[in-house]
Parts: sequence; C-alpha cells; structure tokens
Amino acid sequence: MSELVTAAQMRAIEQAAIASGTVTGLVLMERAGQGVVQAICEEWPELTDGVHRAVVLCGPGNNGGDGFVIARLLAARGWSVEVLFYGDADILPPDARANYHRWAEIGMVAPLDNDWSDPGEAEVIVDALFGTGLTRPVALTQVLDTLADCRDPGGARVVAVDMPSGLCSDSGRALTPEGSDTTAAAQADLTVTFHALKQGHVLADGPAHCGRVVVQDIGIETGADMSPVQRVDAPGRLAKTAGHKFGYGHALILSGPSGKTGAARLAARAALRVGAGLVTVATPHDALTENAAHLTAIMLTEADDAAALKRVLEDTRLNAVALGPGLGQDRARALVPVALAANRPTVLDADALSGFAGDPQQLFALLHEACVLTPHGGEFARLFPDIAEKLAATPTRGPAYSKVDATRDAATRAGCNVLYKGADTVIASPDGRCTINASVYDRAAPWLATAGSGDVLAGLIAGLLARGLAPHDAAQTAAFLHTEAARSFGPGLIAEDLPEELPKVFRSLGL
Repeated sequence: MSELVTAAQMRAIEQAAIASGTVTGLVLMERAGQGVVQAICEEWPELTDGVHRAVVLCGPGNNGGDGFVIARLLAARGWSVEVLFYGDADILPPDARANYHRWAEIGMVAPLDNDWSDPGEAEVIVDALFGTGLTRPVALTQVLDTLADCRDPGGARVVAVDMPSGLCSDSGRALTPEGSDTTAAAQADLTVTFHALKQGHVLADGPAHCGRVVVQDIGIETGADMSPVQRVDAPGRLAKTAGHKFGYGHALILSGPSGKTGAARLAARAALRVGAGLVTVATPHDALTENAAHLTAIMLTEADDAAALKRVLEDTRLNAVALGPGLGQDRARALVPVALAANRPTVLDADALSGFAGDPQQLFALLHEACVLTPHGGEFARLFPDIAEKLAATPTRGPAYSKVDATRDAATRAGCNVLYKGADTVIASPDGRCTINASVYDRAAPWLATAGSGDVLAGLIAGLLARGLAPHDAAQTAAFLHTEAARSFGPGLIAEDLPEELPKVFRSLGL
C-alpha cells in the first residue's frame, strides 16, 4: 500500500517535521526545488547538459517559493531563466519571501498577469503558481489556457510543482468561479510532488491534467496519528498451501433466467479462478440446461424462488454469495432479502442494486457489515441520489467534495462496504477506511470498458470472500487483480478473457 494524502494532511506532516526541530521550512523548500530539477533531468535527459531556456511561473504562496528555488537551481546549471511572479513579495510566506530575494539577487522578476500568452522559445515552463493549497478558482484563465496549449506537438514541456494550477488536490477537480460554466486548469507533461501522492493525482480529472507524476522524497515521515487513504499496490495472502478444497470456501453465484445467464457464469468463473475451493451457480429451472451446457468445474443447483434459495443456503459450507449480474430486477427484489438474511459475506451488483432504486432504504435496512456493494456511476446515483448530486455539482471552493468523500458517505449510510467503480475505483467501509484502485498512468486499463467486466469483478470479490478475506480486503484485492488481468491481456480484451488471465497475473506477482 502507498499513501494518498489530502492538502491538510500534507500541511500537518510538514508542520510536524518542522516542529520536531529536525528540519526547517527553508530546507524543505530547497529539497523540493532540487527534486523538481532532478525530475526534469531524468524525464528529459537531453536537457541535462548545455544551455536551455525555462520560464518559471511563481504564485503567491509556498508553491511560488518552490518556483524561486527551481529558477535559481536551473540558472546555476547554465540555463536562461525567466521568472514571472503573480503576487506581492511583501506578503509572501516567510520561506517563500526568502527565496524570492535569493532569486532577485541573481535574476529579474517580472509581473505575471492574465495577458501572458507567449512562452517564447522556452523549452520548459514550470507551473509553480498554486500547488496543493488551492481553495478558490484561479483568475489567470488565459495563463492556464496557454499552459494547456503548450502540450500541443512542438510546444514547451510543462512541469507542475505538486499539482497543475486550477485543480483541487483533494478531489482532482477544477475549481470554477460561481456563476461561470467554464473551468480552467493547467495541463502538465510532468507533475512533481513531494513525500506522497495527493488524492487529486488519481481522482477525477487529475490523471488527464498531470501528465506523468513523480513523487520526490524530501526527508519527512508521516506522523503516527495520520490516517491517509491508501492506494492498492499488490495483494497478499493469496497463495494456496496444502489443504482440502473446502478450506478455500464455497461461493454461491445466483443466475438469471434463460437467455440471461452469461453474466452469472462470468462471475462464477472468476470466483473459481481467484481461488475459491468450490463454486456453485444457483439457477432457475428454465436455465438449468443452458447453464449446464457451459459449465464443467462449476456446480449447479436449482433455485427458482425465495423458498428454494433459502433451502440452498441451509448448507453452511456455502460461505459467500454474489447476486445481481443478469439476475433481473424482479428476481433480485425477491432473492436479495433471503440472501442477506443468511448473514453470509455477500456481493450485491447490477440488478441487485438497481432493483431497489425506487426505495434504497428498503435495501439499506437489510444490509450487514459483511456486504459489498459494487455500483458504477449510474447505480450509485440511483442508490445515493443526494450524494451523487453533491459529487456532480460544479466545485467553486476547495477542498472540493471528492469521490473519496462520496464513497465514504455512501458506506456510512449503507452500513457496509461500497466499491464505487471507475478508473479511480474507491472502496470505503463504514469505519472510514478507504482505499483507491487507480487504473491510471502506468496502470491504465481502458480495455475494461467492455460488457461483462463488472460481472467478473463481482465474482472475484465473491471468490476472495469465500477464501476468508475480510470484505474490504476482498474488494480492494479484486479490484487490483481486475486491473492487472486487463493490463496483462491488453487490447482486444473481452470479459471472458479476464478470469483466464489470472494465472499469468499470479505468476507475475509471485503468488
């Protein structure tokens, strides 16, 4: 796991380090500037030697202070550096003001206004305007548009310090002036941040604006009282040792009627591939032959109605349940209460969620802590309309309401674990624990945008629940494996390929 921190958490980490007496704010600012210059040279080795041109845009806070350090360090390497400053030197924070004067001793400082639109012959533009502390929309819309235009072929390379200006670092969303329908945020080729990724680097619009993100160590540690969101990096505890198949659980997947059985089989195959000892599909009688024609290692049992499902669940060896994929909303409304009354770890997906869109409270009253809800955006809006509306509202102040906030609020209301799907999949529990499976940057997996991939994810969670993983752990591990299987297979992926790619993924992870 790796940390994803908010702006407030990052400030607290820095302040704690300074208060400890082990480092000063000036030292941290110097290290940040050194980290940016190092990242520039590593990203573009051709800039390491020789004379190059840079424009450094400095803002009115400590991010601007980082910019003055960067300008001084680039000039020391022989670069031609132009510094444009948006602010008032007399009211800069003390450390930023000190670095303003250090730069002013060796170079010029010109004012930056919204008319700036010509970077000249600059090879690199450093965006050190606002960084992580942005709480209001940026007035420099023309400047931000210029930075965005630089990403066109042949333009200057744009390097953002901490965060492209205009983006909220907690939510990854651009802040917009009240009454305006236009948003503006810088576009970077490279974003250099410090100590840890910020939530906004992986949420919402963050990945589209940040380019490549590099985290530079500036020699501070997270305080023991911090509880940052975690980014899922790799699973543990999945390797099998000697034992009986029942030692790895028995997952029950509910099927829809004839003609709509494929989704349940995708989920069942995924549950078996992820290591459940046994998997059974509970099918209505009219789909029994249809399912049997496609299944071999996966077993079948009949469950036409609620009474039949109740009888099936009398077998206590069935220790995890998944229902929703292809189930049908009428069938879902009849069977979900029975499945939940059995008090087994349960995954609710697709129709098991949409079937209660007219009365979400009816579903919430049935849920227990061992449940995992797996909504995509539309299903989330149907279950949590007010939360979804708040998330969709145009943010005018920071920190803006984020997908992390929305998923945590949903988990609290539902009283169980919620996995909110997307490239920035967020998993939250009622106790506030939150993790993000970010399928962005070098983990982008656009091939998951294919019919049936969500059914596979539901099956992966069910299989891991059957194996004994706690619901939150099962959800985040399944999301990670889902992405890795897609990345391993690559272009041309269809949902049926995902379970079959898992053995290769497990080998690559050493599991």
